[in-house]
Amino acid sequence: MSNVFSFTGTVGRDAEVRYTPSGLAVLSVTVANNIGFGDKQQTLWVRVALFGKRAEGGLQNYLKKGQQVFVSGELTQNEYKANDGTMKSSLELNANIIDLLGKRNESSQPQQAYQASEKQPSTPQSGSHDNFDAPYDDDIPF
Repeated sequence: MSNVFSFTGTVGRDAEVRYTPSGLAVLSVTVANNIGFGDKQQTLWVRVALFGKRAEGGLQNYLKKGQQVFVSGELTQNEYKANDGTMKSSLELNANIIDLLGKRNESSQPQQAYQASEKQPSTPQSGSHDNFDAPYDDDIPF
């Protein structure tokens, strides 16, 4: 039986690369995933680790706070005793895949694009698809 957990989320803290005493590179990053909706929405924090040569690459330079990512790998749950004496648990994922999604600070991009379109009003012609203000084309079958 295979244990594969895949999700999309937001990097909560810049990624770090460390080395084990044997010299194995380990890239560590914490990713937040929102589950539920409305007043029942919760944030699930997952510690993600990537090992070996893939951890030594330039991925660390792109895994910055706020970056949207897709992560897939083997999930484990660890229990530990907190400083106040209570038992806590954490989710940890040994990643096989980490893909970047979109751009960092993606929420500011649509606003800039919208402001640019206000300055240059479009004048669509008959049969033309040059109206970039419309997010959808009328020819879409659904």
